[in-house]
Amino acid sequence: MKNKTIKILSSILIFALTISVLAFSGCIEEEVEEEPKNIVETAIASDDFNTLVEALTTADLVTTLKDETEEFTVFAPTDAAFDKLDESFLTDLLENEIDQLIDILTYHVLSGRVMAEDITGDIRVETIQGKYIDITIDGSTVYINDAMVTTTDIECSNGVIHVIDTVLVPKDNIVETAIANDNFDTLVSAVVAAGLDTTLSDESTQFTVFAPTDAAFAELDSEYLNNLVQNDTANLTKILTYHVLSGEVLSTDLSDGMTAETVQGSEITVTIEDGNVYVDEAMVTVADVECSNGIIHIINKVITP
Repeated sequence: MKNKTIKILSSILIFALTISVLAFSGCIEEEVEEEPKNIVETAIASDDFNTLVEALTTADLVTTLKDETEEFTVFAPTDAAFDKLDESFLTDLLENEIDQLIDILTYHVLSGRVMAEDITGDIRVETIQGKYIDITIDGSTVYINDAMVTTTDIECSNGVIHVIDTVLVPKDNIVETAIANDNFDTLVSAVVAAGLDTTLSDESTQFTVFAPTDAAFAELDSEYLNNLVQNDTANLTKILTYHVLSGEVLSTDLSDGMTAETVQGSEITVTIEDGNVYVDEAMVTVADVECSNGIIHIINKVITP
């Protein structure tokens, strides 16, 4: 009887141990974390990035952003952010303007992994598209250009996603803006002749340009102007750089009687009279033309140091 009881107790103990082991094994399996997804897989798994995924597929950027040998930081616009765009503009991007779509999408991407804690102040950083974005901190809110970061640090196997509420569209730089404007043909020719086009195209810095129109250049003696452009590039450079300030100076930063040092080295004087803004004797006719690397204010006269 005693042996029989011992056998029964032994069987119960073995059964209990078996159940415990199985239960413990089950707990271990439940605690195994799923491997992180790459950037594209993370976007696909979210309900907020349908348009972004469609755009990445159309632009043939999926393979790039799935690459596990590289790391990227993506400022990802939500579907609601894409909905803010003009519908015909978005449709044209997805169906026809693939090069522009690629430019826009790659403008949202940095090389390397940049976490929220890495951004401690206002900075200007280069995107893989080649142009720069401005990251600014206002209280507890972070902005990428004019887009607000709504969610940070979605970690992926090959980088990180920060969610933004607006699609970033890269602007033309100062030279590109001038070329695209029919009123700056003489200015563009002069800038190229003086070898300043590379400087004023630099995306890593910012300038403020008081840009004379073709009509403003036409007021100069034609022989004098031709000689400047064709022969006297030293003086041409002095005149052109007298129209340029370092940094971004908006019209709201200008005040009556203020002076500002130009890239040329001499100072210009700002006058405000009857609501009009004058730089030396030239009137600002259009203010605050935003460029990727600064600001253009259009003026109606060529000013000289």
